[in-house]
Amino acid sequence: MKITIIGTGYVGLVTGACFSEVGHNVICVDCDAQKIELLQGGGIPIYEPGLEELVARNVASGRLSFTASTAEGVEKSDVIFIAVPTPPLDDGAVDLSFIEFVAREIAACMTSYKVIVDKSTVPVKTGEKVEETIKRYCKADCEFDVVSNPEFLREGFAVDDLMNPDRVVIGSTSDRANEAMQKIYQPFNAPIVFTDINSAELIKHAANSFLAMKISYINAVAAICEASGANVEEVANGIGMDDRIGRRFLNASLGFGGSCFPKDLSAFIRISDDLGYDFGLLKEVQKINASQMDRFVKKITDTLWVLKGKTIGVLGLAFKQNTDDVRMSPAIDLCNRLIKEGAFLRVYDPKAMDKAKMVLPDGDVLFVDDMNEVSIGCDALVVATEWPEFKQLDLVKSKEVMTVPIIFDGRNLLDPALVEKLGFTYISIGR
Repeated sequence: MKITIIGTGYVGLVTGACFSEVGHNVICVDCDAQKIELLQGGGIPIYEPGLEELVARNVASGRLSFTASTAEGVEKSDVIFIAVPTPPLDDGAVDLSFIEFVAREIAACMTSYKVIVDKSTVPVKTGEKVEETIKRYCKADCEFDVVSNPEFLREGFAVDDLMNPDRVVIGSTSDRANEAMQKIYQPFNAPIVFTDINSAELIKHAANSFLAMKISYINAVAAICEASGANVEEVANGIGMDDRIGRRFLNASLGFGGSCFPKDLSAFIRISDDLGYDFGLLKEVQKINASQMDRFVKKITDTLWVLKGKTIGVLGLAFKQNTDDVRMSPAIDLCNRLIKEGAFLRVYDPKAMDKAKMVLPDGDVLFVDDMNEVSIGCDALVVATEWPEFKQLDLVKSKEVMTVPIIFDGRNLLDPALVEKLGFTYISIGR
């Protein structure tokens, strides 16, 4: 298939690379000329395990290319994916201006039948607006179909998620469009859910909101475990063995963050409000997630008393492991709260240092190149992101160089018995 993907962020670039890997000819388009120049030169703008090698291999094969020209992409492809940002607005709604702009660009370039696929996460009924916009601005008398094909990629595992999807959702009432989409996904050997556009759009928001609910639920249970002396990991294991529930997304932590869950949860609440339904359950999920960080900061302040003038080491800045993404990162939120209380921070992340430097204030943070150097002179050490390598932290050395041997584990990553045996005061979540 000849495919164009407009937008080369996490979703667009991973999708383009994986589509080309299975044999499709893919053109990735982006309005950011510097990003396109970087990609054309063999660079990559994001960190995602396995992606750099995938891009290089398929560029070399001639199946993957990059351009800043939407017209070129529309002219040379039969199926056009829209994978541009849909950032949140202050009121919880979604900014759809990028979607609308791209729809107008496509309309202005179309001269023959195209399948236009919305890959971005959008509110229900957006597909109707995209179709309306293209009809309004299309200069040529040509047919087209609009399809909703939501993505279910986890940052840090996106390549594997796309190459081995548990399902593919296709929203369309056109047999012609469905046939084209089936050809695209045939090499992936995954079950395909064919439905209408509105249902496909709702599936994405409903799925992410449900997963966010699981995280908030186990964090609420963690508070009960702390009050009762129970262990949240044992509780999570016990309930997770029920195949109706499952163990995934039942890890107590600082709370969920990133560019998807908070945005999609707010959007689904706003969508529900606009449709006349008060989704109080999801509002409580938001409330629990916000209070989780408050509870963790209180653990730190209750233990250290005054944070002003204290030095605190922070391990992890990305919102989760295996990514350099710091958007709405709980670790960054934690850093800002500690800085606001007057603490000085020594921080480290395996991949997100450069991006974190763009959002953390100068003068209050020292970026350290080695995780085993973070704890030097610290009054406490905080694990803020669940990078597996943090389990290999040299705790003996850390204890020697810290002013006070205290560890706050916001991801329940370390072994409590081992850490306490070495002489640390160890404080985690729900255990």
